[in-house]
Amino acid sequence: MTTRAPETRSVRGLTYRIEPPAPTRVRPAPARGLREPRRFMSLVGGLLLLLALALPFINASPYIISIGTSAFIYIMLAMGLNIVVGYAGLLDLGYYAFFAVGAYTSGVLATNDMPLVFTIPFVIVACIGAGLIIGGPTLRLRSDYLAIVTLGFGEIIRLTANNLELTGGPSGISGIPTFAFFGWSFRDGLDLFGIHFNGKILLYYTAVLAGGAFAVLAVSRLGRGRLGRAWRAIKDDEDAAEAMGINTYLAKLAAYVMGAIFGGLAGILMAAHQTAISPTSFVFLNSALLLMAVVLGGMGSTPGVIIGALVISLAPELLRDFSSWRYLIFGVLLVLMMLFRPQGLWPSTAVLPFLRFRARGRSPREGFTDHGEPSENVDRSEELA
Repeated sequence: MTTRAPETRSVRGLTYRIEPPAPTRVRPAPARGLREPRRFMSLVGGLLLLLALALPFINASPYIISIGTSAFIYIMLAMGLNIVVGYAGLLDLGYYAFFAVGAYTSGVLATNDMPLVFTIPFVIVACIGAGLIIGGPTLRLRSDYLAIVTLGFGEIIRLTANNLELTGGPSGISGIPTFAFFGWSFRDGLDLFGIHFNGKILLYYTAVLAGGAFAVLAVSRLGRGRLGRAWRAIKDDEDAAEAMGINTYLAKLAAYVMGAIFGGLAGILMAAHQTAISPTSFVFLNSALLLMAVVLGGMGSTPGVIIGALVISLAPELLRDFSSWRYLIFGVLLVLMMLFRPQGLWPSTAVLPFLRFRARGRSPREGFTDHGEPSENVDRSEELA
């Protein structure tokens, strides 16, 4: 325990001694080792990332690689929506619009002889512009009103793409090339250490690193930072957050724009993965399913959102054997989930019982002699654990 030195101030020739109040509890040392919560979750995340990178060596069938690529793109999308809904508490029913903006921007530029990787800055600028256009005048609204506006924005983007000649109209854009660098393309494959990686596997690795590593790490860091704390304060009580000095409008606008950027980057990956896009890929049902992934996993929880995205993206494929009944079974499972665990599969307040947290503090006089020295018969192992 550290104590502040007393201050002395002089007022009109008189010297006053100011002593700060003594703390009522001793702050214990933080937990250490692999059972420390953040270190444990980082270790689990690293192991899962290595498992995802090893998937092509376990099963490299085109079907498995295609499903895995879509799943990690979906994780990137869900992490972007988690900023808007999970952190800032903004009900967005048209988030797929940013996915469409990214896919169409990269598709139009790539089919006009621009390498797909060079379309990334243009997609980011387009998504920032879309986020400012829709978020600027509407983020002063709350709850149901904001949800209706975002739903309308999603439909406007889809109908605009359906009627513009630049976007191919109802037929969309086809023949979108994959990533290429200085004359070498993913379609050429890569031979490394005597192992041949085809274009689909290379695109899968790109989706894993972008969706499973970059998006998860970036969104998690945002949530733990100063801006993330402001978002959570706004989500809990916007009026109280504004009274504490938070510019709620700018914070919500930042959340909306950041979510739009992640949605647009996921759109680039999906355009390269499917090689064709059309307005039917961006209907309201897809936005609802994406929102369901965030709510099902646990709003504001990074592992929960990952689990929810995997469930929503993989469940239809796992139930494919049931043909026309799969969506009914899927819907029943979601209803049961909302009835018996409405907080989500892994809520943001989840606590793993086997992890070691900071021990409870104790009184400053507890375990010390009258002269301020530590008592010899007091066990301080918990404080030093």
